Amino acid sequence: MVSGNLFHYRKNSWPPEEYINRTTLQLFDIDSSAPPEHAWRRKLNSQASILKEFSVTFTEAIKMVRLGVRLWYYVREEASHGRKAPIDPFTREHCKPSSTQGVPLGGMGSGSISRGFRGEFRHFQILPGTCETSPVMANQFSIFISRDGGNKKYASVLAPGQHDGIGKPSDQGISSWGWNLTGQHSTYHALFPRAWTVYDGEPDPELKISCRQISPFIPHNYRESSLPTAVFVYTLVNTGKERAKVSLLFTWANSIGGSSHLTGDHVNEPFIGEDGVSGVLLHHKTAKDNPPVTFAIAACETQNVSVSVLPCFGLKEGSCITAKDMWGKMVQDGHFDRENFNKGASMPSSPGDTHCAAVSASTWVEPHGKCTIAFSVAWSSPKVKFCKGKSYHRRYTKYYGTSEMAAKDMVHDSLTNYMLWEEEIEKWQNPILKDEQLPEWYKFTLFNELYFLVAGGTVWIDSCFPAEDTNGIKSIITDNKKVKKTKPRIVHRSADTIKETAESGSGSDASVDVDSIGSTSKRFSDEEALSDHGNSVGENCFASKLLNPTNDEDDVGRFLYLEGVEYIMWCTYDVHFYASFALLELFPKIELSIQREFANAVLFEDRRKVKFLAEGNWGIRKVKGAVPHDLGTHDPWHEMNAYNIHDTSRWKDLNPKFVLQVYRDFAATGDLSFGADVWPAVRAAIEYMDQFDRDNDGLIENDGFPDQTYDAWTVHGVSAYCGSLWLAALQAGAAMALQLGDEAFAEKCKNKLIKAKAVFEEKLWNGSYYNYDSGSSSNSKSIQADQLAGQWYTAASGLPDLFDEQKIRSALQKVFDFNVMKVRGGRMGAVNGMHPNGKVDETCMQSREVWTGVTYAAAATMIHAGMRDQAFTAAEGIFTAGWSEEGFGYAFQTPEGWTIGGHFRSLIYMRPLAIWAMQFALSPSTSRTVLKAPMLNMMDKTHHVANSSHDECTVKKIADKARCFGNAVFHCSC
Repeated sequence: MVSGNLFHYRKNSWPPEEYINRTTLQLFDIDSSAPPEHAWRRKLNSQASILKEFSVTFTEAIKMVRLGVRLWYYVREEASHGRKAPIDPFTREHCKPSSTQGVPLGGMGSGSISRGFRGEFRHFQILPGTCETSPVMANQFSIFISRDGGNKKYASVLAPGQHDGIGKPSDQGISSWGWNLTGQHSTYHALFPRAWTVYDGEPDPELKISCRQISPFIPHNYRESSLPTAVFVYTLVNTGKERAKVSLLFTWANSIGGSSHLTGDHVNEPFIGEDGVSGVLLHHKTAKDNPPVTFAIAACETQNVSVSVLPCFGLKEGSCITAKDMWGKMVQDGHFDRENFNKGASMPSSPGDTHCAAVSASTWVEPHGKCTIAFSVAWSSPKVKFCKGKSYHRRYTKYYGTSEMAAKDMVHDSLTNYMLWEEEIEKWQNPILKDEQLPEWYKFTLFNELYFLVAGGTVWIDSCFPAEDTNGIKSIITDNKKVKKTKPRIVHRSADTIKETAESGSGSDASVDVDSIGSTSKRFSDEEALSDHGNSVGENCFASKLLNPTNDEDDVGRFLYLEGVEYIMWCTYDVHFYASFALLELFPKIELSIQREFANAVLFEDRRKVKFLAEGNWGIRKVKGAVPHDLGTHDPWHEMNAYNIHDTSRWKDLNPKFVLQVYRDFAATGDLSFGADVWPAVRAAIEYMDQFDRDNDGLIENDGFPDQTYDAWTVHGVSAYCGSLWLAALQAGAAMALQLGDEAFAEKCKNKLIKAKAVFEEKLWNGSYYNYDSGSSSNSKSIQADQLAGQWYTAASGLPDLFDEQKIRSALQKVFDFNVMKVRGGRMGAVNGMHPNGKVDETCMQSREVWTGVTYAAAATMIHAGMRDQAFTAAEGIFTAGWSEEGFGYAFQTPEGWTIGGHFRSLIYMRPLAIWAMQFALSPSTSRTVLKAPMLNMMDKTHHVANSSHDECTVKKIADKARCFGNAVFHCSC
């Protein structure tokens, strides 16, 4: 995949005319069947190279040997309980990763299936935390063409035949099919959530074919975007002189990936639905008592298109109907027998056998005529079950019910509504695609990086209440079902304490106290006490009622997404810090719901013992006041902090990141009810950090181990990364406190900020950038690409700059000149660490890596600072190395990072969604933030503008007028 041109040749445009004959493009210039002007493109005969995975150096291996041994034993222990460890570097997939990925299918949170650019269906993520990477080769589209006179006949699978495991043509399975497509004249065009495959005269030189793949990923549409379905619209153009009979075939195995098709007890049945939609249901019985899955494949019958089905065929000799028999029937007749619809459900499959189904749609295409055929696939698994027993109903069940038969309804609705989906998608994308000031690579990469919100193992449930609690443990969440909704809350404010109570005659059965020294307490009634069977975990479950949205329209259920398919932890918060801009821009209600989850978590403690693998020491799972690293793996929301390499309660970045994200979201949405609900947690998170300011200078210190998101990169003393995050958090905390009427806490944050900023400048500023840390190690003066992370969020939130503009620009220019341009001429992104002598910092694995999301974040910071050219040059390196045809082949599986040699670590990773931080920075400042923050010098005057009536105002009253502030320190735009 990588050519010698990677670091020497720069391409600025990828017009479709370079890939498709111009005449063919004109033929498809109707009904969105032509690929868009801006898209990621590949020829179907492009080589799918095996990707190169990173390896540690000998020195790094020696340093990590104790960790490696402990991790190995932990992985084995988890496996003995039938669980997969969140981080497992020892187990490798049978299918080696290759550069074959394309746009995934479906909406968010109901399981996903990826489709490679050559047409194969792969990466099945139907069960939570499980990714079956190997393609299911029986899942294919095929075409059968015969022309008047019968002299010309064509039959071919619509995917190139160079795939492993197809076998010999004499077999009874899929190897007997016609794998005749070379892909030389066929191209793939991706603009998430849609993709186009154009067959320009393959296999019939006189038939032009466009397949348009559409999934319901529609920003701000919380209904359609939850649906596990996709549509494939085929447009056929006959350029010949004879009429052509064309039959398209959609085949599907009763499988959720891997070897699941061989487990037995799977049943297929045909159906005829409304509005001409008919097809086959494939009922899949999953292993290990996981909830069942039902697939539906269907086509839409019209006046010109007839649909027929073969409900069941097998892949080996001995099947009643084999794959070879099925193919022969299509070659001969171009359709199946109509009476197949009356066959009813098949017999359950036997272990070792595979049930497959086929749907055929046939039509005549007149000379120089056009015809459209639409197929759909949907999968219904109403319950999502986690490894430790709890099950929840998926979000789409709110609209389609909890029956597996919902798949039939979803294929119907997708086939009748896909044009409306496309209208909404185009309305969303066109302003960016038509912006001539944006580089072309950026336009389509911005949308394509969103693939992760579908293929990143997302889970979206309808309610916080488990569908069933199979482990029999009483849970606070379940009990909350009985609790009546209280009236809107009043926040009573005093100088040192915020106490939240319910405005009701009977009072509240729970309250949160946050005192001036940072202690937090959560009190439950006796009925809510958690039975912990000997463990002190009474506070590890969320009391959801405290932080649930008061408006039902804002209740979007609960949303999880993985750190990555190799790092199986839900909503990893230090990484969400980078990725969250995508959700804030496109699904802000989901973003607020995630922040509510973490706000709730801050105030709870889980005292169960955990062994931390880096040092071998023991601690408790969740410390009160500390922001959790993640929401868990096998029992999300109830067993947080699945990450156990380090004790993250001692990390220095998580709490500041929580404060910054909450304030950014608060300012961007203007949702004061949200702000008031999470404020006790924000205040607790800030006060928790006081323990790390050991010399009382206002600035936190790192503790000589990797106590932040760079969890292999040791930090000593004051650090640029954590220090700048802390400064920004103090400023955000002060601004939020003022907006919510807690003037005393605002003053406290302001005073700390003034002291801490002076120390930060004194200890780290060296005249051109901020040193990595204030220690005396060999890398203390390294140039860190992420050194201005706090300034990035400050600018994004509409707050005053943390530092002088000259220093900000100087530090960013240093990062650009060294971390970006000294690495292969700027064609790889920004390396995390660089010595001031221009050599890459090889202190550890992470210092020498290029992190994709960090590069996007640094580029966003540059945009905020008015350094647009440097920003796009830096970010283009990620596109060139990761996405371009000359690059390493990481499209639609963008990894956490790569080395200078292009070896990846952790494919399909969350952090690259940070490209949406660039778009956030490019948006006009007036549209970025609703709330206007006070300037620091205005904070000095807060005691003059505070008035006694402010103590009595309620959050509800403020929220009713979200964009207007009577307080004189704010600029009111009403």
